Amino acid sequence: MPKKLQLRAITNDENQELQRLSRSRTEAARRVERAKIVLALGAKERVAEIAERYQRSLPMIYQVLHRFNAMGLAALDDAPKSGRPQSYSEEQRGQLLAAAQTHPQQLGLSFGHWTLDRLVHYAHEQLAIAISRSQLGLILQQEGLRWYQEKSYFTERPDPQFAEKRGP
Repeated sequence: MPKKLQLRAITNDENQELQRLSRSRTEAARRVERAKIVLALGAKERVAEIAERYQRSLPMIYQVLHRFNAMGLAALDDAPKSGRPQSYSEEQRGQLLAAAQTHPQQLGLSFGHWTLDRLVHYAHEQLAIAISRSQLGLILQQEGLRWYQEKSYFTERPDPQFAEKRGP
């Protein structure tokens, strides 16, 4: 007969932290959900009921159980992601940020504002940094810079003589 999986004993400190996390409105939603799952497992609820309540798969609930048994509260954090690490040095990131925060005309460019595509082109041509549009967007976001989409509005022209000045 297979061995029944059980949550290890939760210490008082862990229980207090789990209770705090389960009620938190500022923690990451994944941490809060995992804390609630561990508390439900500690209350001897069935795994199937927990999975149904949080709309998660049984293997995910068991994964939380195994990780908490092995790592304690550290199991509530996201595991490191696989994949190639960032290949941009701090100097390159600094160059990209400096360019993004500088008016294009101060750099001798003919346009009046940056777009992500223009910034990527500038990074390729002038800075010799091979970077994709999505990676540049991530770097700007990580540094707290927000990228706004340019908006166009079709309204009446503010210049009443626009049609005359424009010509045929």
